[in-house]
Amino acid sequence: MTSAILTLEEAILRFGREKRNGRRIVFTNGCFDLLHPGHIRGFELARALGNVLIVGLNSDASVRQLKGPGRPVMPERERAEILAALESVDAVIIFDELTPRQVISQLLPDVLVKGGDWPGDQIVGREEVEAAGGRVVSLPLVPGYSTTAILRKIREGARAPRAES
Repeated sequence: MTSAILTLEEAILRFGREKRNGRRIVFTNGCFDLLHPGHIRGFELARALGNVLIVGLNSDASVRQLKGPGRPVMPERERAEILAALESVDAVIIFDELTPRQVISQLLPDVLVKGGDWPGDQIVGREEVEAAGGRVVSLPLVPGYSTTAILRKIREGARAPRAES
């Protein structure tokens, strides 16, 4: 199956049947403004928890509200295209709200995944997923990777370390 950028309704239609056929749907979300190895490893770990990985992507408007006027660096369609091209990602849903609660409550994934920087009691959608019999998984962060830190380095003009030859 090729990855796709879908509306919530399209995702429900496409993956609802798979869920009824016993396949496990995994959902994670974020801004994913600058993709880095920490994101990639997180997607791979999330995908390993089920048969389908759907990524909820904050729209440009919601990223600006969450991260400030200088963000996002890349427009939502470009961020979505990059995510959809990843082997571990089956679908991308762009959402305008500040949180993915509406997407999660309608999609009702079997597994909801967030990074370990989110305290368990603050993971949006936890109640809905657990009430539907699903589970919530908190993945450990990959040390040394942060979009905010990468952007700070870029803005300060810091050079990336040279690769050893």
